[in-house]
Amino acid sequence: MKKILLSLFTLCISLTSFAQTGADYNYTIGFRAFSIMQLPKILNQTNTQDYTKAFANGAMLKFNDNQISYRISGAYFRNDTRFDNTCATCEIADGKVTDYSFKIGFEKNFNYSKVQPYFGFDLGYRSNRFTGTIAQRNPAASNVVQTADASKNGLVLTPLIGLKVNIIPQLNFYAESNLDFYYSYEKQDITETGGVARTVTTYKKWEFLLNPISAGLQFSLNGKN
Repeated sequence: MKKILLSLFTLCISLTSFAQTGADYNYTIGFRAFSIMQLPKILNQTNTQDYTKAFANGAMLKFNDNQISYRISGAYFRNDTRFDNTCATCEIADGKVTDYSFKIGFEKNFNYSKVQPYFGFDLGYRSNRFTGTIAQRNPAASNVVQTADASKNGLVLTPLIGLKVNIIPQLNFYAESNLDFYYSYEKQDITETGGVARTVTTYKKWEFLLNPISAGLQFSLNGKN
């Protein structure tokens, strides 16, 4: 029994020592390989609860201080989008959406083991813009196509939780979830065909956007010892 306990103790010490070497670096560079996220609402979009998949759309730089790391991160997403506007039988919007953000914050590990859960908080700026057209779905309605330019810019507050797995001392796999509290100034610019009429409206609003998963790799640099 003593030999079994001694073996388990030695194994735990070995795993802890192996994982600690991952914290013995001043800097870490991270690359987001995959994410599932909610984008801010565009115009009178009906499917606002849908999730969007993105690949290789973010990067991070961390300054490590024992169990606390200070992080600077950025993300960029641009893609074609098509959605029902106002209602499912009213209008169809078609165009491109561009979304990017810059954040600063921190994360704190719960332990130094090979598998490291952590929590953190980010604060930053987010911009979202849609450019495209709006057309009537009903073929009996007037065949008027409007040009739309809708933009949002504002503050984002992001609590987060995550998990890191040490593959080797200098390399981690990470996965995290977060919730964006997004306060933005929105401007909607709608122009009729030929520029015969133009409507510009502005709003200030809060949105709560869930990002269930972001995953990628982190590389540690510049050892402390």
